[in-house]
Amino acid sequence: MRIIIFGKDGQLGKAFEALFDTAAPRLPKSIIIQYIGRAQYDLSDQEKLADVLKQFAPHLIINASAYTAVDKAETEIDLAYAVNALAPEIMAQYAAQNSATLLHYSTDYVFDGEKYGFYLEDDMRNPLGIYGKSKAAGEEAIIKAFSAGTSGQYAIFRTSWVYGVGGNFIRTILRLAKERDELKVIHDQHGVPTSAAWLAGVSLDLVLNQDGELKTFPSGIYHAVPAGETTWYGLASFAVQVAAEVGATLKVTSIKPIPATDYPLPAPRPKNSRMATDKLQAVLTHSKNYFSDISISYNDLNGLSSFPHWEVMVQDYVKKLVLDASTQNQSN
Repeated sequence: MRIIIFGKDGQLGKAFEALFDTAAPRLPKSIIIQYIGRAQYDLSDQEKLADVLKQFAPHLIINASAYTAVDKAETEIDLAYAVNALAPEIMAQYAAQNSATLLHYSTDYVFDGEKYGFYLEDDMRNPLGIYGKSKAAGEEAIIKAFSAGTSGQYAIFRTSWVYGVGGNFIRTILRLAKERDELKVIHDQHGVPTSAAWLAGVSLDLVLNQDGELKTFPSGIYHAVPAGETTWYGLASFAVQVAAEVGATLKVTSIKPIPATDYPLPAPRPKNSRMATDKLQAVLTHSKNYFSDISISYNDLNGLSSFPHWEVMVQDYVKKLVLDASTQNQSN
């Protein structure tokens, strides 16, 4: 089986590479994985993308790449749509015409955040900014391509507030906590922090069995976030608390909650990014969750799939960051 993974330089792409490396001893030697990053290929070049897919002839396409500069997208409109909408469309067209499987990653930004409660997969899209509109266009293009095709299967994973290896909100907060006495963090935007490692594991649980063979599954959109909910303020406070508990040297003495209106940005953000995950959990309940087991601790309650709480994973992530930093300082 041939697997191609786009976005190897991003947090999710790195998580997939680490997960496949860990699982390698029990996977078939016949699996060939091609990782594509910015140095190898520009996703805005649609003609070359079609050629790459044709030449490699993948059975599984994992599109972990995206244009994610939310504020810059307001002025780089063509580039945002090229990467977030046109490129996924070409991948979907290939998969639908060649009996391949496509995994694609979307975002809570396809919603306007005005709903009370948790968003469902079939709730109406109403993105506020260019980034969200380009991601919504990508979702629609994938669905259209498969509806017009004759074979293949796909999963669009909507997720939020991803963190992993690379720059992210948690790393920024911990850096600022070492430099400043006070931090001001938005308290009226709600969502769920999502571990890139966990997201990669859950994704592979849907499409591969424990022997690394492709499974069939219901094509469609799936919300993929851990259990629980918080705000940017809640996440920042928790991350700083954990870092302090494990011995990080911090300067911050106060974290002040502020409304989003006190921190204006070029692109609007949804105030409510909470998404229900019942659909994905129901599908995963019927299979062995091997890849998420080895990517991060995975709970199974009474035989039912139960996603771990975001605090559990953020706690482990922050502890590792602090430990790694301490080890590096000692070696220097």
